[in-house]
Amino acid sequence: MTQSLEIKPIGTVVGGRVEPTDDHWGGTTSIIRLNPGFPVESVQGIEEFSHLVVTWHFHKASPDDVALHARSPRNNPAWPATGTFVHRNHRRPNQLAVSFPRLLKADGLDLHVTDLDAIDGTPVYDLAPYFAEFGPRGDQRQPAWPGEMLGDYWAPPPR
Repeated sequence: MTQSLEIKPIGTVVGGRVEPTDDHWGGTTSIIRLNPGFPVESVQGIEEFSHLVVTWHFHKASPDDVALHARSPRNNPAWPATGTFVHRNHRRPNQLAVSFPRLLKADGLDLHVTDLDAIDGTPVYDLAPYFAEFGPRGDQRQPAWPGEMLGDYWAPPPR
C-alpha cells in the first residue's frame, strides 16, 4: 500500500539570494522565519548548535522539470550520465532539498543563518539541529565528478 504525506511549511526563507544559481553560495546570509503560530519555546536551546539541518522545497521549479532519466550533471559530457537519485537538484520527484547552514543567531522565531543555498521566499518544511552523531558513519566515498562540479559552490559570489 502506498501512502502519501501532506506536509505544510513551518517557515520561509527571508533574504539572501532571490534567484537560484549553481555556484557561489559562500557567505550568503538569510533568515529562516518560522511561522508565527509556533511558540518561541519551540527553538529554545537551538543557539547551542553551530549548524542546522533544513528541509526545503525548490518552489520556483515546475513539476515539468522532474527528469527521471540518466543525464550528465550540469549537462557536462565530461561527467558520467547518472540517474535522478544521484543528483541533488530540483529535477527530483518531490523537489525537496536538505541543507546544512551555520546558525548565526536566533532572534525569537527568526533563525539567522549563513550558507543556506535556498532563495528568498523558499518554503521550509522541517529543521533540526545538526548532531554530529547522526552524520555519516564509517569511511565515505564518492566519484571525482562531484568535487569537480562543486569546486565553486561555496566560493563567495564574484564581485
